[in-house]
Order: sequence, then C-alpha cells, then structure tokens
Amino acid sequence: MRIITIFEYEKNKKNILVFLFTETLFHVIVLQKLRNGRIEMKHKVAIISSIMVLVMSLLIAQGVKEQDNKDFITIGVSKIVAHPALDAIEQGMVDYLTEKGYSIRYDSQNANGEISTATSIAYKFKADKVDLVVGIGTPTAQALANVFDTTPVIFGGITDPVEAGLVPTYEPNGGNVGGASDKNPVYEQIRVFSEITGAKTIGIIFTSGEANGVQLKDLVVDSCEKLGLKAVTTGISNSSEVKQAALAIIPRVDAIYVGTDNTVVSAITSISEVCKNNNKPFFTADPTSAEGLDYFMVWGFNYYVHGRKTGEAVDQVLSGRKTAGEVGTLFSSDKSEFELYFNLDVAKRLGITINKTYLDSAKLLYSEDI
Repeated sequence: MRIITIFEYEKNKKNILVFLFTETLFHVIVLQKLRNGRIEMKHKVAIISSIMVLVMSLLIAQGVKEQDNKDFITIGVSKIVAHPALDAIEQGMVDYLTEKGYSIRYDSQNANGEISTATSIAYKFKADKVDLVVGIGTPTAQALANVFDTTPVIFGGITDPVEAGLVPTYEPNGGNVGGASDKNPVYEQIRVFSEITGAKTIGIIFTSGEANGVQLKDLVVDSCEKLGLKAVTTGISNSSEVKQAALAIIPRVDAIYVGTDNTVVSAITSISEVCKNNNKPFFTADPTSAEGLDYFMVWGFNYYVHGRKTGEAVDQVLSGRKTAGEVGTLFSSDKSEFELYFNLDVAKRLGITINKTYLDSAKLLYSEDI
C-alpha cells in the first residue's frame, strides 16, 4: 500500500476523495455479494445510482468552494511604521472599498521602521499569492515594487513617487505601480509659518535613510532659500534618535518644521516637549497626529481623506477599469482635503499675534478656555 503525502492530498484533494469514496462503496458491494451469494438487479441499479449522486454532489460542493475563493480578494497592506496618519490612510482605504461592496481579506503588516522588515513583508505577500498589495510609506512601497513585477502595487502616503523610483512619471504608464501622493505645499507652509511667527531660522529633523525624509528636507531647504530664510537640518536613522536631535538643534533655530517624514512623526511628542521647554514654536503638516501636542500651527492633509483617495486607486484596479500603472499618481488639490489649526494657548505664551484672515480660515482654534 502506497502512503499519500499531505502535499499530494492538498494538490489532488478532489480526485483523491472521489476515489476513496468510490472504492469504499465498491468494497461494500463485494462484501454484500459474498454474504448473499448474489445481488439482485434492482439493488445493483440502486447502488450505482447512489454512487453517481454522491460523487456529483461532492464535485458540485468542491466547485462552489472554488468559486467562492475566486470571489474573495486578498490584499496585503504594508506600513513602514504605526502612527495616527498612516493608520488613518489604511482606515480610509478600507472604508472606501467596503462602501464599494468588495469582499476583501486584508493582511496588514507593520515594518516598525525597518527596511529589512519591509522587504520580508513583501516576500511574505508574494508567497501568499495575494491579489494586490498596498504600500503605505515610501520604504514599504519601494520594497513591494522591487518584489512584484506583475501583481498590482498601490501606494499611499508618498511625497514624490518619481523621486522615490516607484514610477517613471506621474502620468499613466505601462507599469504595475500607481497610487496617491501626499505631497504638501511646503513653500506655502514655510512662508505662512515664518510670516506669522517672525522666525528667520527654521529647523527640520529628517530620516537620512528614507527617500521621503530626504525629499522633504530638500524641499524645506529650497523653500527657505527662496524666502530668504535659513534652514538648519539634522538627520536621524530611527525614531529613538528624534528627541536627541531636537535637543541638539533647538538652540540654533527660531522654530521647528515637521513635515510628513513618517519616522520623525512617529516620535513627534518628543519634538513638542523640547519646543515647549525652550519656548520655540513648532509646525506640523500632520493634523492626524496633532492631538495632545504643544504645536503652534498645523496645516496639512486630512489623512483619512487621503486614505480614501488611495482606496480610489485600488478600486480602479479591482474593477478592471485600469491597471495600477494606468492609475498614475493621484494628487490632492482640493482645499477641503487640507486642514489648518492654531493653538491659541501657545500663541499667547509665545507672544505671537495671528492675523484674523488666518484665524477665519482655520478649521480648529485650540484653547483650553474655549
């Protein structure tokens, strides 16, 4: 007797089950014949009919199961780190696709700021043969794009996908990568922040090993040069270094700008604490992470809304309307997708007067007295 391995069983389960079932009934017939010496024709017909009905039932059930599996979409989601903005992107995407009526199983993974982990996650998704992958944050999107050649790769929370090497152009193309960019109007942010606070030297902490962080630093430096301001930069490699970087830079700057550098934002409470203790205003481009911080000004994307735009990119692929490459890069230009906050308590403590025009355009004016 030959032993059937687990691999063989899984691979040929349907045929093996039909064979075993038929063999069992055949032996029942033989035993009956030996016991009675003969089998009447009507009994033969009944037994054969039963075999046929049961075998067809088994095949139909297996076919229904296979059809169910085809209707069930699997999406791998890889985030570079967990913090409110990236979590909001994921939730916005999930909600959008749920509203569209898709039946999706998500495999959500967090790289914890480690590029090597992002690569491992990408290979896991490939081994699992997921239908589509989503990279939230530049390093995870890069890892997915490097591993998948044909499976659709959608990105979200990416400042500049062309500079990051994810796509050859912002326009629709023939590749398998596309998605939504969260590129902020850095020049305008720096201009307004400096105008209101009077800051002439702007500090920025960036992740030196992450394309997104380097791009943001370059945008800030370029914007400061055009505005006649001075930029002071300091690089970090992981979130545990953020507080020390803030302490090192704070004596040399008038204010600190925090963009959408995911590693820095994940430790933004440290920057808030350092700025408060040194009476320096700080700006953050991430409204999602602002709650509980001692910020002076917040101006940036609503990342839940950005997540819904990422979901829109996924929907275009799943519906068959476009390939991931044909989606291109979706930018946000609608003012309703941006939010402006001012902390009036911080402004009062620092002796800063905010122009009424800016106050009137703010979505949130925070004060413990309000």
